[in-house]
Amino acid sequence: MRDALIVWGGWAGHEPEQGAAVVKEMLEGEGFRVRVETETAAFADPAIRDYSLIVPIYTMATIEKGEVENLTAAVRGGVGIAGWHGGMGDAFRTATEYQFMVGGQWVSHPGNIIDYTVDVIRPDDPVMEGIASFPYRSEQYYMHVDPANEVLATTTFTGAHAPWIDGVVMPVVWKKRYGEGRVFYSSLGHVASEFQVPQMKTILLRGMLWAAR
Repeated sequence: MRDALIVWGGWAGHEPEQGAAVVKEMLEGEGFRVRVETETAAFADPAIRDYSLIVPIYTMATIEKGEVENLTAAVRGGVGIAGWHGGMGDAFRTATEYQFMVGGQWVSHPGNIIDYTVDVIRPDDPVMEGIASFPYRSEQYYMHVDPANEVLATTTFTGAHAPWIDGVVMPVVWKKRYGEGRVFYSSLGHVASEFQVPQMKTILLRGMLWAAR
């Protein structure tokens, strides 16, 4: 049986507890044994190096040096890490090694909750198989991203809320390697109700399974 660790907390507006419950059920449905923690101290546990998957859900928080060092070392050693939206992409703003591992950092969502399009650019990838480009209503994340990411889906900003970014194409879903570990990220999922969007839920589940090998 594969083991997964979910660590949730941070800003309550992203509904981390509710999201953790949904993801726990998803992973258990795939045969994982899931451990759930609510403190970043869990990242310092040497045992995480034996897990198949880590899912951080911890927006706008801080992480101690020893915690981030153990977490990044575990992923470099082969543990998968996967997550979504601010729970992974805006978790620890001062931890640059964490951001290097993730492959991006949130910086803005012009217009807040808006309608936009998610464009699937790698329909041949198993994560995106059978999923066409689709409309979405949520925060459209503007991120600083790693050019080494393997981008699977993007979105294009219209400039309606920030004219100087009109036409900017921004990654939405990506995967990458960090040492021996697999890293997966999707910027979709501001609140837990977005798991009701089939494409969002399917992409995240497939991404977590890819990260966990």
